[in-house]
Amino acid sequence: MQEILSSWLASSAGDCQSVEHPAVHTIDEALVHVPAMPGLMVKNLFVRDEKGRRHFLVIVPFDKRIDLAALGRLLPASKLSMASPERLLLHLGITPGSVSLFALIHDNVQAVELVLDQVVWEADAVQVHPLRNTATVALSHATLVNFLAYTGHVPRILDVPAAI
Repeated sequence: MQEILSSWLASSAGDCQSVEHPAVHTIDEALVHVPAMPGLMVKNLFVRDEKGRRHFLVIVPFDKRIDLAALGRLLPASKLSMASPERLLLHLGITPGSVSLFALIHDNVQAVELVLDQVVWEADAVQVHPLRNTATVALSHATLVNFLAYTGHVPRILDVPAAI
């Protein structure tokens, strides 16, 4: 799938800027190792409902702490919690540390629901890992929209509740 994404980026994302960097697994590591570049740095969470029937990729600004209980009430979905690495691999074809919007390229059946924070949706550009945590791509809003059309995912745009 890395090849499919690379091909899509080459043909459809001419306005992207990409940088290589040491592997990052957390926002704190990204703040240290990802060079300054355009776009909003985001945090990606892969969560599931209580029964494991619904899965969500939730993308918020990097410094926002999410209130999962309140988000569950908005969706509505019961008792949201972090999904296991096994579910992440099954549904998005990636391992922890590489979660990003681009992982939706693996979700051919739209089993994962995309939730974008309003701030992320309104950003001129967002920073996205290209299926590996050793690079970051600055993706313009227009290219984000094109990517979602390519994967068939329709985002749910919300003011994702913040934890207090």
